Amino acid sequence: MQHAVGAPLPPPHQPGHGPAAGWSPAGHHPGQPGPAPAPGFAGGPVPPGAPPAQPPQHPMAPHHAPGPPPQHPSAQPPQHLPGPPPETTGHVQLPPGGPVAMPSPPPAPGTPDPAATTLAVLLIGPAGAGKTSVAKYWADHRRVPTAHISLDDVREWVRSGFADPQTGWNDHSEAQYRLARRTCGFAARNFLANGISCILDDAVFPDRPVVGLGGWKRHVGPGLLPVVLLPGLEVVLERNAERTGNRRLSDEEVARIHGRMAGWYGSGLPIIDNSQLDVAATARVLDDVLARSIASPPQW
Repeated sequence: MQHAVGAPLPPPHQPGHGPAAGWSPAGHHPGQPGPAPAPGFAGGPVPPGAPPAQPPQHPMAPHHAPGPPPQHPSAQPPQHLPGPPPETTGHVQLPPGGPVAMPSPPPAPGTPDPAATTLAVLLIGPAGAGKTSVAKYWADHRRVPTAHISLDDVREWVRSGFADPQTGWNDHSEAQYRLARRTCGFAARNFLANGISCILDDAVFPDRPVVGLGGWKRHVGPGLLPVVLLPGLEVVLERNAERTGNRRLSDEEVARIHGRMAGWYGSGLPIIDNSQLDVAATARVLDDVLARSIASPPQW
């Protein structure tokens, strides 16, 4: 790393070599002009408008009582100028995030419009169910600001030491999954507190309620609306085969996850079978399901 050409940087402060107490930053430095002598002394410059310097009196000259010295602006005590005005440009106060409350049904009779309501949605499904594609499309086509928060994306923020699920489930992958869920929950609460809807996606298992759905409820709030996206196994296997990298799982793992997801049937959560639906049609069905959830929130 190169430094600008000029005087070398001062050495670090050492005991006994630093500035003494009362040292003024206006002190003399080598290579700089020293402080000007006070007006009226030989060799000192006379500021403009100052009275001329009086010649020194002879010791035998009659003594006159000295009067108050003339006050010159340069002789006044230093005035502390007011500091710069507080920074205002670009400063926006943001409300702190808090637990998301349950959305209130509209006061007027009729079906609520989820496209114009600030919501927090959790899209649940196995790998290959199309959660991320549907969540992105749904967020892109809403009339209110909406954010998409993908657990897999946040989990992959960890670069060195990433716990790849393809290597098996262990304490490291469990800890990183929990950390990612908590991070997503914090983000969702902050977005919701500032009027931005959120849709989160995760492969939440019904047989692990404390870690999965219960964890999301703790991190986001009771107003989170869960919806299960569960196409048939053949569709899930086909979509998983199109994946690359660590997002692609083995067929055996996909089948095992899909079988565990079947436990959501009978749970009371809304389930969308999108086996025969494209992304746009699934997003429209999701709006219908959310409208019913707003009018009658699911118990979970």
